[in-house]
Amino acid sequence: MTQYILLIHGNAKSASSQDEWNSFFKVARESGLFIGGSGIEDARIIIGDTSAKPSDQIVGYMRFDSEDKQKILDLLQKHPIVVHGGSVELCEMARE
Repeated sequence: MTQYILLIHGNAKSASSQDEWNSFFKVARESGLFIGGSGIEDARIIIGDTSAKPSDQIVGYMRFDSEDKQKILDLLQKHPIVVHGGSVELCEMARE
C-alpha cells in the first residue's frame, strides 16, 4: 500500500462552511483511503542556520493510503479548499 500525505494550503479564495468539511470528511472516510489528519497551528522550525523559514501557507495535513493514486486525486476534487479555489499538495511518502 502506498502512503500519501496531503499538505493543505490556506489560500482558498472564499471560505468553506462547516457543512462542506463535514460532508468531505464523511466521503473521505467512506472511501477507505483516508487515514487521518489535523489542522496546524503555531508552526515553528528548529534549525541551526537561517536556510529554512516556517510556512504560514500550510494550515493542515491529511493521510491517505492507496494503491491507486488516481482514486485520491478524484476524491480531492471535492476537498473544500480545492472547491473554493485554493490548493493542496499530495506527496507520496518514502517507503521504508
